[in-house]
Amino acid sequence: MRSELLRFLTARLGNAAAAEDVLQDLWLRIQTIDTGPVANGRAYLYRAAQNIALDAVRARHRSSVRERLWAAAHSGPGGEPIDPSPGAEASMLAREEAAALASAIASLPDAAGRAFRLHKFEGLSHAEVAARLGISRSGVEKHIAVAMAHLRRAMKD
Repeated sequence: MRSELLRFLTARLGNAAAAEDVLQDLWLRIQTIDTGPVANGRAYLYRAAQNIALDAVRARHRSSVRERLWAAAHSGPGGEPIDPSPGAEASMLAREEAAALASAIASLPDAAGRAFRLHKFEGLSHAEVAARLGISRSGVEKHIAVAMAHLRRAMKD
């Protein structure tokens, strides 16, 4: 009944490749189903093929709607796709800001700079920084406060 079912599915789906896929899916499902005796095998196959074809049409419709919504959300005027990367001006400003921050960090006072780098770059706690530098935890907090104030001033300018 393969050729009959293929014609039936091609007429329903309007696409021979999709009909082949549904027919293959029908074959796989029939092989794994554990049913009792079937009174009318031909009607059973056609009904199963119709159900699988309907599932395929629904899935194709959901996919189409999902793609259309995504495209609408990610496109600009005239339907042109939006490039998610930052523009040249934003990239240039970000590089300038990063360079300014690096310069400000380099100009930190020695003790504040060491405490700041250990805490922010190496991820050490205040207690670990204090132990490594041989100062009190309060001293570390003061050095980091000095560093943060220095960086805020430098970045404001």
